[in-house]
Amino acid sequence: MSSVLTASRMIALLLVGSYAGGVAFVVLAPSVGRLPGPAYVRYWQALNVDYGRAMPPLLLAGIAASLVVSALSWSRGRLVFGLSVAALVLVILTVALTLAGLEPVNRIVDGWNPDLLPAGWEEIRRRWSSLHLVRTALALTAFVCLIVAQGLDRLSTADPRPAQDGYPLTTRQ
Repeated sequence: MSSVLTASRMIALLLVGSYAGGVAFVVLAPSVGRLPGPAYVRYWQALNVDYGRAMPPLLLAGIAASLVVSALSWSRGRLVFGLSVAALVLVILTVALTLAGLEPVNRIVDGWNPDLLPAGWEEIRRRWSSLHLVRTALALTAFVCLIVAQGLDRLSTADPRPAQDGYPLTTRQ
């Protein structure tokens, strides 16, 4: 396997996996959604600051690495290439969903006074949670696509000959 492809795929896995884990944590912490309004809004506002600072560079680097992986996977077979492209498209979709659906809601919530919540704030929280669940599914699926592409690529380039003299063969001759 090309060393550039291997390095790019490892970087993409690290970046997309970190992103997927970050968004999955919010889904996996249902107790946060049961917080009383003022506490929840304070949490949401604090999270927006952290995620707003960390996620854009993480996602841009993840897209760049996934783009390189997709381009270099062209010669690795349809399935590996298709999974690599699918991961890239899914990450781009998470960005589009974030920018079009979640960020506008975040900006509204960032302007709230947690002690004087507007009427209907729970509906806005439900809407954000639903969009976030979709984003999480997209991110996790992108991560799985990269993992499966890596596994299939390793299988297709493995040497099927048995080891000689107790040492495994690591490259084709």
